[in-house]
Amino acid sequence: MESILVHPENAEQLKTVKAVLKALKVQFEPQPKTFPPHVLEGIERGLQQSRNGQTISLEEFKEKHFTKR
Repeated sequence: MESILVHPENAEQLKTVKAVLKALKVQFEPQPKTFPPHVLEGIERGLQQSRNGQTISLEEFKEKHFTKR
């Protein structure tokens, strides 16, 4: 038998889908949303930089990344 992957758009849809599956006695496995390890590492690195005071203003960022050289 094939499997399906469902993408509810909000909590109400998720609750309804789960209720229908339970009522039909269809087995399902909730899967938490997870990010790939490299994304989580990048987030943690950015948070650590912020805690260490290694920040720049939005204007400095724009100047560094968006000005033509």
